[in-house]
Amino acid sequence: MVRIRLRRIGQRHQPSYRIVVADVESPRDGRFLEVIGSYIPTTEPFTFEVQEDRVYEWMKNGALPSESVMMLFKIAGVLERYERFKKGEAIETLLEEAKQATEARAAKIKA
Repeated sequence: MVRIRLRRIGQRHQPSYRIVVADVESPRDGRFLEVIGSYIPTTEPFTFEVQEDRVYEWMKNGALPSESVMMLFKIAGVLERYERFKKGEAIETLLEEAKQATEARAAKIKA
């Protein structure tokens, strides 16, 4: 079984994470199949980047997000867009919407 989960990187007391697709039996920081994003909780507000087209592809093929990744996806709106993708909406439209949401979040940070 395949999971989308966090893989910790960074120094002590300065955590940052990669969002990876890995086998369930692999250790937290062990083998993985693909890196599909990053998450840095120490910035204000947190930094979250993900390749949504790869997320859709892996989830379509049966990968399940972990609880922490599921919460991040809900906050960023990835799950909502994935549901629309499953109903048949064009992936280009969804990716453009995701890009605009990311830009708006970045503009809010700079302001």
